[in-house]
Amino acid sequence: MQVVVVGGGASGMISAIEAAKNGNIVTLIEHNDKLGKKIYITGKGRCNLTNLCSPADFLSNVVTNSKFLYSAIYAFPPQRTIEYFKDLGLETIVERGERVFPLSNKSSDVTKALSNELNRLNVKILYNTEVTSCKVFSNKVVSLNTTTGIVLCDSVILACGGVSYKATGSNGIGYKIAKMLGHTIIEPKPSLVSFNANGCCELEGLSLKNVTLSLIAPNGKIIKSDFGEMLFTSNGISGPIALTLSAYANRLDLKNYKLVINLKPALSINQLTERIKREILLAPKKEIKNILLTLLPERLVKVVEKQSEISQTIANSLTVAERDRLVNTLQNLSFDCLGLASIDQAIVTSGGVAVKEIVPQTMQSKLIPNLYFAGEIIDVDALTGGFNLQIAFATGYLAGQQKQS
Repeated sequence: MQVVVVGGGASGMISAIEAAKNGNIVTLIEHNDKLGKKIYITGKGRCNLTNLCSPADFLSNVVTNSKFLYSAIYAFPPQRTIEYFKDLGLETIVERGERVFPLSNKSSDVTKALSNELNRLNVKILYNTEVTSCKVFSNKVVSLNTTTGIVLCDSVILACGGVSYKATGSNGIGYKIAKMLGHTIIEPKPSLVSFNANGCCELEGLSLKNVTLSLIAPNGKIIKSDFGEMLFTSNGISGPIALTLSAYANRLDLKNYKLVINLKPALSINQLTERIKREILLAPKKEIKNILLTLLPERLVKVVEKQSEISQTIANSLTVAERDRLVNTLQNLSFDCLGLASIDQAIVTSGGVAVKEIVPQTMQSKLIPNLYFAGEIIDVDALTGGFNLQIAFATGYLAGQQKQS
């Protein structure tokens, strides 16, 4: 059987490997001049392959359509990914948060391991080639028109990725092909991306640890909170906890939403109040800004004073109302949310081919019998920590389980 895989990323390579193992003649089409271009930049160049947690815990980190992935993650769980790469000669190491990396700390070694296996299995690779359209006969894709000629097929696996990180080749062509073939495309949105917000420019470059960031709706509802590290940018807020919140925010109209930071989440209101009172008693003649320097980085002091609406400058002149506002600000430093950064800056794409049109046990299209999907092209996405690459490997593995008839 002639199997054509469109896309030479993580899901495409493993799809092609599995299809070849099952006795098929496989052609892999990649529009870049090399495979795995996005893999090279994942995990800051180290490639966070997967997350060594149970399938149930894994699915709890999937933000969009986790139920759809049940079969894929149980068929090809994180432990299987580690074993799979070990068989390909790639040793791994497990780090904080159960994140799995190549022992060599080189993302290029991941791509090399997959590429070597493709070569061993005699998979034909067409580089610098892009699919432009498909010919369908009797409700089956029979050929692909490409920029370098026509490619015949008995089966097609679309593993073209999303539209984030366009420099890696993610240009959305897979969505266009799927739509040509009758599939519904859920509008692509940025996920794992920074927020744009007002009032952050003067704090650019300031990193905060052990804080809680919350996305608050206009009605006061907390959409999502996360604890950890964040970073102010010239345009807003980034860092690990901001990226997590973005995954829950990308399908919302963020007009009038707020990003709220609890700068002292380990302290209750009463404890923080007593701390402020104690600092004032110890140095009643100090300026308020110097009292705040015992609690905050210097660059935050002015912002906290402004949001607290403090008119006094000397500590023992602080009124009870001002002190209470100060405590409230320390636990609710607020910035107006302007939306998310562009999808080109996002780590992954949220959206894609609607899962209701895909068989979850095989990744086969419910509309076109010989059409399959794998990876980011599907409307599934997860949090940071190796979860999205594991989705690529697991869905690619299932899509490649096609037996030669």
